[in-house]
Amino acid sequence: MTFKATALVAAAALMAAPVAAQELSIATGGTGGVYFPYGGGLAEVISNHIDGASASAEVTGASVENVALIARGDSDIAIALADTVYGAYNGTGAFEGRQVGELRALASIYPNAVQIVTLADSGISSLDDLRGKRVSVGAPGSGTEVSAQTLLEANGITYDDFDEQRLNFNETADALRDGDIDAGFWSVGPPTSSILNLATTRDITLVPLSSDQIAAAIEVEATFAPYTLREGLYDGVDMAVATISTPNVLIVHADMDEELAYNITKAMYENVEELIAIHPAANDTTLEFSVAATPIPFHPGALRYLEEVGADVQDRQRP
Repeated sequence: MTFKATALVAAAALMAAPVAAQELSIATGGTGGVYFPYGGGLAEVISNHIDGASASAEVTGASVENVALIARGDSDIAIALADTVYGAYNGTGAFEGRQVGELRALASIYPNAVQIVTLADSGISSLDDLRGKRVSVGAPGSGTEVSAQTLLEANGITYDDFDEQRLNFNETADALRDGDIDAGFWSVGPPTSSILNLATTRDITLVPLSSDQIAAAIEVEATFAPYTLREGLYDGVDMAVATISTPNVLIVHADMDEELAYNITKAMYENVEELIAIHPAANDTTLEFSVAATPIPFHPGALRYLEEVGADVQDRQRP
């Protein structure tokens, strides 16, 4: 074989060789919440519907850690609560002095409802009843802890008023089941597996918030919104329960390739039924919810898709 023929064969082999898919990391949360299954569903959507890309969901400490993972470039996509995202983007609250202005949103995907769970015979029926009790406020640095602390302090309750435990969702459910704590906070899309499992072995109660408590929380944290946990959400919960909610935001770094951000956004919305099949929280993954709830600017790629489909993007959501 001549040199020229050899070179042509080699070139043909290179052209025929498959291009390695771009591997994307999705930072989620613990396995007992919604972030992990939702992130897994999104990873499947990306892998199945975007040529040249694949993704996997990673277990993390949730919102606050996820913001740091995006800022450092250790994750490509992450889910985080709107209050955490807003604070990080603006350098306020827990992020005062350490602004993460390079955050951008692909979408707001569903609301997290604050769910305060106790056993039916605990004697706890209101927020004030948590005083003097053993209470899990969520994993350290998680969005659940941020929401719990904001809600409590807005209503005159601090960690000095009870024995706080910082447990993740599964640990909180186990501690309630075993009698090691009296109540626990979840800030998560309902229903969530760890509470569902707890309710099969123990009689549980969801602690309601009063209208004044909800108003006080919203006055302190504008990303909060009233929310009603429906009757029958969990075994034994036979009445609707008033609480607050916070949107969950799909975030990326401003440096993400615009075409990739566009393709992820398009694939998510156009295959949302695949996400709903994995978790019902994805029923709220709609264009309307996203443009109403997203607290920071959209990535240019996401914005391009939203404008293509005629979504009513707010001025503050433009980079």
